[in-house]
Amino acid sequence: MLTSKQRAYLRGLANGIDTILYIGKGEITENIIQQADDALTARELIKGKTLENSQYSPRESAELVAEKTSAEVVQVIGSKFVLYRKNPDEPVITLPKAKNK
Repeated sequence: MLTSKQRAYLRGLANGIDTILYIGKGEITENIIQQADDALTARELIKGKTLENSQYSPRESAELVAEKTSAEVVQVIGSKFVLYRKNPDEPVITLPKAKNK
């Protein structure tokens, strides 16, 4: 689970990356899930877009892809969304530490 500080940090990083995952009309197929999974393994942070002709809302598509790839939804703004999943073998992104209560 991401803290608000970590989420804000990831949102800042996401500003500079290109959209690589597009959800169009039809179902979210295994091919789309595999593409997202491979990208998350390599990059840890990806940006996706839900096209207007999709049967899913941007929030629905982000949550569905995140659930199937064990990722976390960082943000959904308009038609775009950002997903994050830490690579346990070769981490690329170092998150700010969470405060202990």
